[in-house]
Amino acid sequence: MLEAVLVLLGLLVGAAIAAVVLRNRGGSADALRVEAERELASARREADAVRKEAEVAAKEHMLATRSEVEEQLKGRSLEVARSEERLGARAAQLDQAAADIAARESRLGERDAALSEREGRVGQLVEEQQRELERVAAMTQTQAREALLARVEEQARHDVARRIRTIEDEARIEADRRVRNIISIGIQRTASAHAASTTVSSVTLPSDEMKGRIIGREGRNIRALENLTGVDVIIDDTPGAVLLSGFDGMRREIARLTLQRLIADGRIHPARIEECYGQAKQEVEEEIVRAGEQASFDAKVPGLHPELLKVLGRLKYRTSYGQNVLSHSVEVAHVAAIMAAELGASQKTARRAALLHDVGKALTHEVEGSHAIIGAQLARKNRESAAVVHAIEAHHFEVEPQTIEAVLVQAADAISAARPGARGETMEHYAKRLEDLERIATSKPGVERCFAMQAGRDVRVMVKPDMVDDDAATILSHEIAREIEDSLEYPGQIRVTVIRELRATDVAR
Repeated sequence: MLEAVLVLLGLLVGAAIAAVVLRNRGGSADALRVEAERELASARREADAVRKEAEVAAKEHMLATRSEVEEQLKGRSLEVARSEERLGARAAQLDQAAADIAARESRLGERDAALSEREGRVGQLVEEQQRELERVAAMTQTQAREALLARVEEQARHDVARRIRTIEDEARIEADRRVRNIISIGIQRTASAHAASTTVSSVTLPSDEMKGRIIGREGRNIRALENLTGVDVIIDDTPGAVLLSGFDGMRREIARLTLQRLIADGRIHPARIEECYGQAKQEVEEEIVRAGEQASFDAKVPGLHPELLKVLGRLKYRTSYGQNVLSHSVEVAHVAAIMAAELGASQKTARRAALLHDVGKALTHEVEGSHAIIGAQLARKNRESAAVVHAIEAHHFEVEPQTIEAVLVQAADAISAARPGARGETMEHYAKRLEDLERIATSKPGVERCFAMQAGRDVRVMVKPDMVDDDAATILSHEIAREIEDSLEYPGQIRVTVIRELRATDVAR
């Protein structure tokens, strides 16, 4: 339609231009005007025709468009109607749900009211029951609560004691099994004979005439010998022997060698005594070094500092309760290494620390302090490792043990010391230990009698059954054992057994 209008406008413009041209030409104006009017009329007719066609086409297009739009509107109207229908149904459902919720809330409100009423009645009944119970039991609520707590506490103590017994039994069975296995392996593999050393040495004489020569004129020879060696020379009626008495084994050995040299030489006078003493002292010092090296070899502990070897060798002439300390140290090294191997600990550290654990005993008469601390200081001075130093200083609990090797050294030391025949004990010290054991046990409330048995390794405690029940007896055995550990020093271990016996007696008449 737009194109037809444009053509029509083009024709009208062309006619107008033609009219202008004709006016300008003059002579043929009339003819041209007639021609132009004809052309113009033709153009108008064509323009009208085109316009009509365009109008017809526009109407047809408009009708088609309107029909299409009406179809779309109709489809949309149907969809809207269906949507409105669905919304109406949904609204009806929501209204019904709201009504149900309102009804349910109403019922819940009624139930809450009923529950509140019941709770009030229950509270009244509880109060009435409490008052009735207080009346029947003749106890207030506070008194009843205290009685209940007392019963609960008693039951808890009973349960704790029973649990303690169960755990102890299980732990004891497993620990005894493992400990017996490990310790038996260590003891069997290091089994050795023990010969108790004493504080007296004997020197054999070729004849009793030699006693007078040893004494010398006015006793000058024996005085010189005693002053040089620092030991007592005992010359009595014992045939063919002279006794040397002294607590220092090294001095006693020097005195023995000196006296043997004098007897072999036959010349006994102060100058000769001094000369033989110097030779014997030199020989003992060399023997000390050899003993230290041999102990290091036997214990499989190489690389010790020469100063440590020298001090270690001096333990050959030192005893503890009659047990030779150097032999004891070598044995402890073997036992500690075996147990370390069984437990996966460091065998090297255990051997080294065990061999050196008593090295401080060689210096206790020269340096003040316990032999464990002195030995640790000596080991530290000679560049031993921190683990070795710690095990040495902790083997008598001067320092709390922090490593498994330190604990193994303690255990091996106790095993070697407690082995039958390894150590002797004076009667006075033995009696004092038994007395202390019985004193600790009888100091506890409820204990009637106490007996120390098996050389002080087993303590039997008799308690009064009306004062100590079964649970308290279990706790009492723990308390006595812990106090013994804290108060006394003893080799091995001590078993504490608490016995509670109830006897009921009546007489028939």
